Amino acid sequence: MLNRIMVLIVGLMAVLTLSSSAFAQTARQSPTVGDQKPAPAPRHDISGTWTPANGPGGAIQAGGVAAMPNDGKPEHQLPYTPYGLETYKSHKALEGKDAVAPAFFNDPRDKCEPLGFPRMNHYNLRMTQILQDEFKVALMYEYDRRYRVVWTDGRDMPKLVDGGVQLGRGWGPDSGHVREQRFYGYSVGKWVDDTTLVVETVGTMPEDRVWLDSTGRPISDQIHVTETFHRVDHDHLEWTEMINDPKIYTKPWLTMNILMVLADLHTDVMEMYCSPVEMEKYYQSYGNAVSGVDSK
Repeated sequence: MLNRIMVLIVGLMAVLTLSSSAFAQTARQSPTVGDQKPAPAPRHDISGTWTPANGPGGAIQAGGVAAMPNDGKPEHQLPYTPYGLETYKSHKALEGKDAVAPAFFNDPRDKCEPLGFPRMNHYNLRMTQILQDEFKVALMYEYDRRYRVVWTDGRDMPKLVDGGVQLGRGWGPDSGHVREQRFYGYSVGKWVDDTTLVVETVGTMPEDRVWLDSTGRPISDQIHVTETFHRVDHDHLEWTEMINDPKIYTKPWLTMNILMVLADLHTDVMEMYCSPVEMEKYYQSYGNAVSGVDSK
């Protein structure tokens, strides 16, 4: 019981230590008026400011990835390889069915390490701004002000090699060169029809640097992530994600299928950061459940 209380305290701490401006969320104003049906989706356009359709907190995903929560149910058991299961057991998380007391957890996020991809899709996914031009799509996430770029100019998907990727045709002067791993990988997108963009990402960090979700599920640098952005109509975007990581899992599996709704064009996306300074202020006021230090 004590462990569970401590976990809940740290969960509350994580919310309270966010930049205070995060709690002034701008209310969404739907472009659809009254009972009028949304307008059709524009062609090759997923731009806008999007928020989870089931509310601002609808995609926090503290209990694991949205499509497969880590709750111990048989239907949510993952197809681990032996190495994948071993790696999962080495991760000590504050969430999920195997949660540990705060004194024992080892989430890289505790040190404000970059979340990495695709965990950025599974950690406090809130408002997401999508901007695009004829060459690329940029996704800007509310939490931590993270961003990533998806190239849509026809360049080749990078090839995984030891320690990074080999860039193919279309990568300019770097074509043919081997590049290092990145926290957010290398992403290439292609429109498969008028309203659907498929994005593939490789070249992410190894399993000792990033997790898949807040329950400690692992990924490796061999992961291949496929996202589908399907604009259902003017006001709605379906965002799905599938991962294929043969080093960790025996088969591909669906990690996310979230419906996003379009916010008002003038919505201001607020700041939310993992701030060591604000975390220290919280510890001084309320104590530190991890170290056992009482408040002053």
